[in-house]
Amino acid sequence: MPAKLCFFGIIYFVYVNKIITFAFNFANENVMEQQLKYEEWFFQSDYDLETAHLMLQSGRNIYCIFMCHLSLEKALKGLFIKQSNEFPPKLHDLMYFVDRISLSPENTQLNFLMWLNRMAIITRYPEDLRNMINLFSEEQTSNIYEQTKIIQQWIVQQ
Repeated sequence: MPAKLCFFGIIYFVYVNKIITFAFNFANENVMEQQLKYEEWFFQSDYDLETAHLMLQSGRNIYCIFMCHLSLEKALKGLFIKQSNEFPPKLHDLMYFVDRISLSPENTQLNFLMWLNRMAIITRYPEDLRNMINLFSEEQTSNIYEQTKIIQQWIVQQ
């Protein structure tokens, strides 16, 4: 009888040890997966910001502004994942993520985010592209790009 107990004790120990190892590895993989997910969003945000710069250099101001919005959207989604461990909803609303993350940007940054948020639809689906092309000068678009770059870096550092 003691040999059976010893055998079952060893089996039980091995089984429990495997469960603990599995749980530990699963938890570590989830942490790594979450880290990779938010880092991927930050990477895409950087990529979109670089694309915005290329659009600015080529005089495609409307698409520069669109890419600025997309860059901030992805940075905010990355921060959303980092803070909540949840996948972000498929929304393009910058202010939704600012509120959900409880960010506290300065007033000038907040006003810029609200303005860029409104511009997202207009630049994504222009009703009259020929007319819209004339709305934003190179200087205005350059300022939009620079403000986006500052805010994007601030978001990623949170």
